[in-house]
Amino acid sequence: MTIATADKRALVLEVHHRLSKIYGNQIKYFHDLDPLSELVSALLSHRTKNSNSGKAFDNLVDQFGSWEKVRDAPVEAVQEAITPCTWPEQKAPRIQQVLRIITELRGSLQLDFLADMDVAAARAWLEELPGVGPKTSAAVISFSLLRGKALPVDSHHFRVAVRLGIIEAKIGEARSHKVLEDLLPPGFTAQEVYDNHQVMMRHGQKVCFHYNPNCKECVLLDLCPTGKGILDKKAGKNH
Repeated sequence: MTIATADKRALVLEVHHRLSKIYGNQIKYFHDLDPLSELVSALLSHRTKNSNSGKAFDNLVDQFGSWEKVRDAPVEAVQEAITPCTWPEQKAPRIQQVLRIITELRGSLQLDFLADMDVAAARAWLEELPGVGPKTSAAVISFSLLRGKALPVDSHHFRVAVRLGIIEAKIGEARSHKVLEDLLPPGFTAQEVYDNHQVMMRHGQKVCFHYNPNCKECVLLDLCPTGKGILDKKAGKNH
């Protein structure tokens, strides 16, 4: 069943309010990084647990002391430093490539100039960099000290939205960023957009699991066609 856009907006807002009662609002930002550091952190985090990408990031800071030194170091040294994350042999050269390109384009290694651009332009600039897609650009804008209005969508967030019928799985995570952000109230502040990311992600982590979601305990069950279907199927098997 296709849901009209106006109904989707109402659904998104209702979901946001219900989840905010459980997971909170005005949620504290988990990073206080400048945008360049946040970019490196985001590149390390691809398909990696936060704890492991955090170790890799800390290793870079502790061992090299500056992004210029990371840029200019032997790639083997960078790769060794980021071994806690997945695919260090791919991420090390990619991070160095990105750092070199930023230096060439800007004449220095920093991204503070993004604060003077509107969000759409800043994200477009970032997404010209190799390996930077919508999730990474949104993370840099939202999570860094820029504290901009951008909605990152991780796999948990995406899964919850698909199961609720807000989006279709076939659009994929990359395209879902703009669709989901456009369904949020236009008056949402950057903090509220960040809160939406956080509550959707946390619900996916704590209730709406990839396997065996805990639909019986879900505060969204009455809104969720997937959850109703799962419970109906289980009820049928028990008869």
